[in-house]
Amino acid sequence: MDSTVDIRKRIHDFIDIADERILRIFKGIIDAEEEEDNYSVPDSHYDVINERREKYIKGESKSYTWEEVQKKAKSALK
Repeated sequence: MDSTVDIRKRIHDFIDIADERILRIFKGIIDAEEEEDNYSVPDSHYDVINERREKYIKGESKSYTWEEVQKKAKSALK
């Protein structure tokens, strides 16, 4: 198995001789990775989920089975 250092060196060597198509592929990978790293769920969303969970645990909120959800969705389409 190659070490991280070996992989980095091989990629650097390859990029030095790569054609435009390969460079664009690498750029796409990098762009996708950067977009993924910048995506985060705001804390306010977790707060809402925690509040709803607490209400569910205390029996203060209505919940539905998957079958009930499907039935309601199908009846809404009619």
